[in-house]
This record gives sequence, C-alpha cells and structure tokens, in this order.
Amino acid sequence: MQVFYHSISGVLVILVMIIVGYVLTERKWFDGRSSGLIARLVTQVALPCYMLDTVTSKFTAHELLKMLPELKYPALSMTILMALAMAIARIFRVDKSRRGVFTSMFFNSNTVFIGLPINEALFGNQSIPYVLVYYMCNTTFFWTIGTYFIQRDGRGQKARLDLRQVIRKVFSPPLLGYILGVILVFLRVKIPTFIQSDLHYIGGLTIPLSMIFIGIAVSNAGLGRLTLHKDNLLILGGRFLVAPALMALLVMQAPMPLLMKQVFILQVAMPVMTNAPVVAKLYGADAEYAAVMVTETTLMTMVVVPILMVITQNLT
Repeated sequence: MQVFYHSISGVLVILVMIIVGYVLTERKWFDGRSSGLIARLVTQVALPCYMLDTVTSKFTAHELLKMLPELKYPALSMTILMALAMAIARIFRVDKSRRGVFTSMFFNSNTVFIGLPINEALFGNQSIPYVLVYYMCNTTFFWTIGTYFIQRDGRGQKARLDLRQVIRKVFSPPLLGYILGVILVFLRVKIPTFIQSDLHYIGGLTIPLSMIFIGIAVSNAGLGRLTLHKDNLLILGGRFLVAPALMALLVMQAPMPLLMKQVFILQVAMPVMTNAPVVAKLYGADAEYAAVMVTETTLMTMVVVPILMVITQNLT
C-alpha cells in the first residue's frame, strides 16, 4: 500500500504542474505561439543541458557500457507493437485515412515530456539512465518508422523517408547532449564546476516547463472534444494494457536491475508522442485525432501509473 501512496504522490506532483499550464492557458496567459516557444526552450536548451549534466555527474564509463546493450528490449517491444497495431487496424477496421497515425501512436510513447518527470518523481535520479536508454530507441523509431506511417495517411502525398530530415530529427539537441555526455565520461573529461552548475540550473527547467507545455496542449486540444469511440479505445488499450504487458513479459526474466525493468514498463505505457499531431498536420493526416489522443492518453496516465507501480513491485 505504501508503494501505491508513493506513486499517487508522484503523479500528483506532475498533475499539479500540468494543471498550472492548463489554467494559465484558459486564462489567456499563453497564446498559440507559447507552446511552440516552450517546446523549443525545453528540447533545444533545457533538455540537452539536463542530459549532459546527468550523464557527466552520475555515471561512470563502466555503468554506461553495461547499460547500452539493453536497448534491445525497447526496440523489440516497439517492433512487436508495430506489427500488432497494423493487425489490429485491419481486424477492427480502423478508418483507412488514419491507420498510419493509429499505428504510430500505438507503438511510440512520450518518453521525455511525461516519461522523464514521472520516473524522476517516482524513482529519483537513479532512474534517469534507464529513461535515457528508452528515449534513444523511442525517438529513433518515431522519427523514422513512426513518421513514415503518418505520411502514408497524408492526402495526395507519397510516403517516403527523407534521410537528411531523419538524421536531423533523430540526432536532436537532447540526444546530442546525451551523446556528448557519454563521450566526456569515456574520455574522463571533467567539466569545470561553474559550467556544471549552469548545466544543472538550466536543466532544472526541463520538468516544470515540460508539464506546463502538456497543460497548454491539453487546453488547446479542448476537453470538450474528448470521446471514447472505437479508434480511441483501441489506442488506450494499446498504450496502457498491451504495451506494458508485452514489456513485462520481455523483461521479467531478463538479467537486469529491477529498477530498469520498472522504468521500461512505465516508459512503454506513457501517453502518445506530443509530436504526433504536429507531424500529422504537416503531412495532411488526421491531426485532430492525434491531438485528442495525446490529451486522452495524458489524462489516463495519471490513473494508470499508480496501478503499474504496484504491479511492477512483484517483478524479480
């Protein structure tokens, strides 16, 4: 029961910050450009500093070498989920105009804007390396295969993978911050104290700004547009039932720390990627459906996380 109360407390920490963003948006503090500005500030400034500070201050080269091979578990789970999503879309006759968006949302999760704050709130800083491992795999899948599926829904467009764009999106500032941190750790380069402090303070903006951004996104999507149609329920089932169950089966007997197993299960059960509506709008796909699912899955996460926390305590 203590685990349940702790998880509720961690979720409430996150929820309060989301509510702040939502309320301020409803009161017209933020306009349509604000969410884009905050997202850029988080992804291009705060999060890279957070990654660099975390990796250089908390890990050794041995720990990183031991951790990176575990990328195979997120990669395998996303591959299986992708195949399941394609099959489910056909079996349940998901509207053909949104099957690509449906498939992308089914196997990709919001590992940074929601996943990072929730894991830190529940497990502390020791969970961050495992969060970053999942993030590396998730961002690669989304900006390659996930984006390709969304393009397939686009009206009058031929789906293709633009290698230059894929590289630019995958090797984003947060991932580059992580890679630079890994390089510095392996080279045993010590960052000057004042720079490390700057990285720490700027990186500290990541979580509160991310939650405010989610609150803005929920407000912009509009709670009145939330529905529980068949296609919505299938995504909710995939995100919060199928995905964590699959990951639990994959890692249950794996020779990895219990905390890594818990983080992976939570990460795979995070909401739909906040980038999904943006990419859908860019390619003429069903952006409204994607925006609604970002909102619904984000709200549902607050209910699902405490339950998953209790279940994962029984893993070995």
